[in-house]
Amino acid sequence: MYSEPVIGLIPAAGKGTRLNLPYPKELYPIIRDNRYKPLTQFVVENLIASDVKDIVFVINETKHQLIGYFGSGRRFNCQFSYVVQESLTDANGSTSPGLAHALDSAYHLVCGKTVLFGMADTIMEPIDVFRCLLQAAAPEDQVILGLFTVTRPHKFGMVDFDESGRVRQIIDKPAQTDLKYAWGCIAWRPAFTEFLHHSVNSEGIADFARIMNNAISQGMPFRSVVVPGGSYADLGTYEEIVELEGRYRG
Repeated sequence: MYSEPVIGLIPAAGKGTRLNLPYPKELYPIIRDNRYKPLTQFVVENLIASDVKDIVFVINETKHQLIGYFGSGRRFNCQFSYVVQESLTDANGSTSPGLAHALDSAYHLVCGKTVLFGMADTIMEPIDVFRCLLQAAAPEDQVILGLFTVTRPHKFGMVDFDESGRVRQIIDKPAQTDLKYAWGCIAWRPAFTEFLHHSVNSEGIADFARIMNNAISQGMPFRSVVVPGGSYADLGTYEEIVELEGRYRG
């Protein structure tokens, strides 16, 4: 474990246009044991189970319902904060600034802390997955990637690492690959927060995988941790919704 304070970070600023839901996809209802739980509550519970007391959501200006559901965090015995990621128009006309910008939007709240980052539309097991990352970290590690096996590697950041667990490279959404593990969640220390902040604001780099690979190439220690007994599912398409329905309803 590290000495600096720990904070959770959940980017939830996507528009979710592919699903065309009448509410934020982060609130997509998962029914387990005849009880409703919105999708994003799973990663919230991952963080809380790993002793996180402060969580930052990065949202866009339309996510009122998400704020309405999670509120201050009091009923979760946690403190929630919300940061709005403002829309930017890039050279291609896209108004989505991307993941790296979303993460950096919370810079003023996460700087100087160990950040535990999970995506808002994923379900990970075991519940204390972030604790597993921190327990496996060595004192010199600045970034720890939680790895899971996935069935669609072309949708994920696949991780190349050596026998000691040291990350060599991240191959983002490869058309073909022999790599078996994708990163699903990340813990990082203040040095990477500063590297990310500089990359986004001073170098104008929007690609999160590129930023991580740049950090690796410059010698920042990245460790890979294959999550013991881990499982990972994400919700981005209707095909994945159907899979989740089969796994979690009932």
